[in-house]
Amino acid sequence: MVKENLEEVEKKIQGALKRAGRSREEVTLIAVSKTKPVSMLREVYDAGVRCFGENKVQELTEKWEQLPQDIRWHMIGHLQRNKVKYIVDKVELIHSVDSLRLAETIEQEAAKKGVTVNILLEVNVANEESKFGLGVHEVLPLVEKIAKFPHLRMKGLMTIAPYVENAEENRSVFRTLQKLSVDIAEKNIDNVSVEILSMGMTNDYEVAIEEGATMVRVGTGIFGERNYDI
Repeated sequence: MVKENLEEVEKKIQGALKRAGRSREEVTLIAVSKTKPVSMLREVYDAGVRCFGENKVQELTEKWEQLPQDIRWHMIGHLQRNKVKYIVDKVELIHSVDSLRLAETIEQEAAKKGVTVNILLEVNVANEESKFGLGVHEVLPLVEKIAKFPHLRMKGLMTIAPYVENAEENRSVFRTLQKLSVDIAEKNIDNVSVEILSMGMTNDYEVAIEEGATMVRVGTGIFGERNYDI
């Protein structure tokens, strides 16, 4: 079933890219594997996917130990500062940096391990109280501070759009994030890139791609409904 799901997701990605006049190389699919057993991740891996996204540090580190080393792990969930040390040398990208204190902790732990960590700033574009993330107006001041950290590389922005029945309702959210990335790029800040826009999930990734997403985070669309009992 996973293989068929992946084929369907791929077809939708291709369709959205075609509508936007973009090429397939411009979008990375991240398989959101939170709560899923290693056996299912192996199926997705065997189907050719190499980018996996996890929400919890413990789950990521456990799977990291059990799965092939060429997997590129993405930390997409809220990251507590006391857990940073466990993943700085294991992840390709941390999507969810939402405060100076968290950025400082990542810098400290990265320095200890002699690594450079790629990060995205999480932006709560829709100002949902239930979600983490910076307000749009808070992003640039934080970017300017993070730019001075030698062990961090800011690579772009991430948002989690509201859950909506009609994906079109989130178009303005994605458009706002894309515009913000352009505004930051125009500042030409050293050590800061905004090449990555991580936006769009199972219910709205096609619209996100049409609005410039370079990474989409798809869980249910690949793995089926989540199982919280394991």
